[in-house]
Amino acid sequence: MIRVDVELAERSYPIFIGGGLLRDASLLARTIKTRQVMVVTNDRVGPLYLDTLRQGLTDRQLACVVLPDGEQFKTLESFSQIMTALLEHKFERGCTVVALGGGVVGDLAGFAAACYQRGVRFVQIPTTLLAQVDSAVGGKTAVNHALGKNMIGAFHQPVAVLADLDTLNTLEAREFRAGVAEVIKYGLMRDREFFDWLELNLDALMAREPAAVTHAIKRSCENKADVVAADEHESGERALLNLGHTFGHAIEHALGYGVWLHGEAVAAGMCMAARMSARVGMIAPTTRDRVIALIERAGLPTVQPPTTSVTELLAAMSIDKKNQDGRIRLILLDAIGHASVRDDYDQQALLEVLGGGAAPPRAA
Repeated sequence: MIRVDVELAERSYPIFIGGGLLRDASLLARTIKTRQVMVVTNDRVGPLYLDTLRQGLTDRQLACVVLPDGEQFKTLESFSQIMTALLEHKFERGCTVVALGGGVVGDLAGFAAACYQRGVRFVQIPTTLLAQVDSAVGGKTAVNHALGKNMIGAFHQPVAVLADLDTLNTLEAREFRAGVAEVIKYGLMRDREFFDWLELNLDALMAREPAAVTHAIKRSCENKADVVAADEHESGERALLNLGHTFGHAIEHALGYGVWLHGEAVAAGMCMAARMSARVGMIAPTTRDRVIALIERAGLPTVQPPTTSVTELLAAMSIDKKNQDGRIRLILLDAIGHASVRDDYDQQALLEVLGGGAAPPRAA
């Protein structure tokens, strides 16, 4: 078992990475210490892992909320369902909310934990690659709204993250590829050495070779932990973690949540950011092509879907947490391994980048 720590003074917490963590009753007991435990999961993950988790928590007052699976259910209605369950079971402030699932479950459970009785403990048990390397770490919780993605939420750090690598064995290929997009992001935005490693080891990672998967998750979590420790509330460096996300969130909004997976939209968004960076002279065309080639090798989309219009994408991008004074702020590349927040770009260049189109992501 590997441990990576997120250093946030009194809110510091460990990320445990390894196989069989859900079956480790001792680890569960050390991590989930309260008498009352509310597990939030979905109807795909629950049948696979809920009983295993229950077996490690036999001496608790345990209740469950099982939500439908999909980004389209990351809503205030699902949030309300969790809150209702907490109240119906008379959970006290000393309870723990456990997120058992991917990014949607983690965001919903974390937001509920942030709001219930003004904040209760929660533990992340991410079961997708994307959640293990990104969304389960850092304390950003939110729900979507018809007018914007993740615009309603709170910063609320977990007390621990348990990334059980065995859960990736049941992850569909498309979901695994979507997680690889977030792995690539860390290399692009701040870790050139990791990007170089990915170019050399991508085939092993995509084949889910244990050593490659473990290294990718560990290095991603180390990068995320460093950024969160330096900028917990996204007032500076943490905004760089949104590389590809301004474009990607616009794609998700324009298509309808759940049509493309979040990681697929981010992958296309990173390619759009690379094209924009090259178009305004921040990187060379050869660097742009290197970025796109790696993302394409991972089987991920490299441009936005042809059904989205420039007008739709711009409208969605205008509602973004990074925007200031009505100006769309973008995360662009200065080089592989270095990104920056920019709002001084050429507007015409942005319109030209938004004008591409792509085939839908592969299903398997």
